[in-house]
Amino acid sequence: MECRLCPRECGAERSEYEGLGVCRMGTLPRLARCAPHYDEEPCISGRTGTGAVFFSGCTLKCAFCQNWSVSHEGFGKTVSVSRLREIYFELIAKGVTSVSLISGTQFIPAIIESLKGGLPVPVVWNSSGYERAESLKMLEGLVDIYLPDFKYMDAGLAKRLSGAEDYPDAAVKAIAEMIRQTSPAVYGEDGLMKKGTLIRHLVLPGHIDNTLMVLRRINWDFEGVPVSLMSQYVPMGEAGKHPDISRRLAGEEYSRAVELFERLGFDGYTQELDSAQSAYTPAFDLTGVDREGA
Repeated sequence: MECRLCPRECGAERSEYEGLGVCRMGTLPRLARCAPHYDEEPCISGRTGTGAVFFSGCTLKCAFCQNWSVSHEGFGKTVSVSRLREIYFELIAKGVTSVSLISGTQFIPAIIESLKGGLPVPVVWNSSGYERAESLKMLEGLVDIYLPDFKYMDAGLAKRLSGAEDYPDAAVKAIAEMIRQTSPAVYGEDGLMKKGTLIRHLVLPGHIDNTLMVLRRINWDFEGVPVSLMSQYVPMGEAGKHPDISRRLAGEEYSRAVELFERLGFDGYTQELDSAQSAYTPAFDLTGVDREGA
C-alpha cells in the first residue's frame, strides 16, 4: 500500500511486515505491551484498569517521548489481526473497564478488521492528536471514546520538538471529527465514560504560553468537552538535547495553567506535581502479546 493514513501523507510503500514511512511500520499490527493499565483518568481506568494495547511506531517524533523504545525504535512483535482480536478478549477476561488502543494510527485498516463484531466494553482511541480527519472517519461506529492529546498551538515548537509544523491545524481538525462522532459524552452510574471525547494536554516546562494558547483554543472550538491538564512531564527520550525542556515543570508554571483551566470553567482533571514520575511509564516487554501459557 502507499500510505496516507496520517497528516504526513508520505505515500510510503508498506508491506505486511515492513514500511518505509515515518512510522517505519508494516501494515500488520506490531505490539509492545497488552495489559491492564491503572493510571489513566478515573473515568477511563476506574478501579480495574483499562486494557491497554500499546502499538509500535508513531506518526509523531516527540523529542521528549516517554515511550521511546516503542515510538522511535519500533520495539514490539508483529501479530495477525485475529491474534489482536484475541488479545482484546484476554484483557476483557481480566475485568478491565475498556480496551484502549494506544498510538494505533499507522494500523487503522488492521484495527478496523479486528473490531468487526464489536466488543462488550467501550473501545478507547488514545492518540497524539496528530491524525487525519479522513482516517478517523473510517473508525466511526467502532470507537466509543476518543482520548487525544492536544500538544501544541505553537507551530514552531511543534516542528522543533515533534517534527510536525502542521500539528496545530491537524489536531484541531482531528479533534473536531472525534467530537462529531462521540458527543455528547455519556457516563455510567459508576462514573466511567461510556462514550465521548476527553482532550489531554501535557504542560511542557518553559512553554506555558503554548499551554495557555491550547486551553483557549479548546474553549473556543470545543466548548463543553472535558479536559485533562497534565503536570506529569519528566525529561525522557532526547529531551536533554533541548535545554528548554531538560528539566521538570515548575510549580508556578503549572499554577498558571490551572488558573486558566479553572477560569475557563473546564470539566475534567488536573494533577498534582508529584505525578511527574517515570515509574508511571509501563514496562515494554511484550507482556500479553503472546498467547497466555504459550
